[in-house]
Amino acid sequence: MKKLLATLTAAALALSLAACSSPSSTSTDTSSTAPDSSSAATTEGADAADTATSQEPITLNIAYMPNYASLVEVVTAEQMGYFEEEGITVNLNSFADGPTIIAAMENGSIDIGYIGSGAHKLCINGQAKIFCFAHVGNGDAVMALSDHGITTAADLKGKKVGYASGTSSEAILQQTLTQAGLTMDDIEAYEMDASGIVSAMISGSLDACALWSPSTLAVEEELGDNVVVLADNLSFSDTSASISSWICMANYAETNRDNLLRFTRALYKAKDYRADPANAEQISQWIASECALDYDTVYSQRGDAEWLTSQEMIDQINDGTIESLYKSQQNAFIASGDVAAEVPVEDYVMFDLMLEAAE
Repeated sequence: MKKLLATLTAAALALSLAACSSPSSTSTDTSSTAPDSSSAATTEGADAADTATSQEPITLNIAYMPNYASLVEVVTAEQMGYFEEEGITVNLNSFADGPTIIAAMENGSIDIGYIGSGAHKLCINGQAKIFCFAHVGNGDAVMALSDHGITTAADLKGKKVGYASGTSSEAILQQTLTQAGLTMDDIEAYEMDASGIVSAMISGSLDACALWSPSTLAVEEELGDNVVVLADNLSFSDTSASISSWICMANYAETNRDNLLRFTRALYKAKDYRADPANAEQISQWIASECALDYDTVYSQRGDAEWLTSQEMIDQINDGTIESLYKSQQNAFIASGDVAAEVPVEDYVMFDLMLEAAE
């Protein structure tokens, strides 16, 4: 793929897109920021405090991407004291995308990470294990400039299109091209990072792009009616689920199962708090503070996914719904050539751990 050589000034974009601050420890005192009462927060009561004191304290290095969907569970678990109940201190580390997170996990600097849909092909191919389902999202989109003569996906032929290799950006671009009867060879594909793509779209250096939220929101805000959305995740919901997950290395899963169980139990409480739309404002404030992002930008991302409660997720594991979603996702990777052949979902998704954490 061609590398874009233009001198794109992402500084103008760095507003809400670049990443959050550099890796940071966020052992926040929740007494002044957490709501006074919450059904999720009070479920365990004194028993939760006893559990926290009886478990050996652990510190986990957690990787995320600077957006609502990536941070909503982990920041909530931290701010509401759910990690503290499990004896966990988290160090939050910001990364640009899933493949970079997996690389950091491989070199040992990260214990647990959140990935979007595109990086799941690496898990299917054996590079990491999925230990907790996060959500099915709708934050990815292929967008184009209407004044560049593009109104449908078929119009992308011969056009300059920016994408981020190995991410959900590449996945949705390939799906969009396939649906239009095109391939990557039919476009001028430019491999870039998200901030560079946004800058290039705003400057008009690109004709179209594939991005994820909040970068999609930034492009729409800057260019208004000149932006046409050619496809989003819902365009392919019948053939490819856009799943995000929590992952770790296979060897970490083997030797640190208790750590994963404790982390997952805290996530379950966060899922329940997150699932209530009334809590979106508070969560957005937490995320905006963590990442030094604009509150409105973060809050606008609250509809980027379907937010299940922990019980709804467990029910969907038991009835096979979530396994079918992972199969759908894998089928799309097989169709695109990113996965060579079918792999049993249970080989890379730890449903047993998810069920055990709910006991």
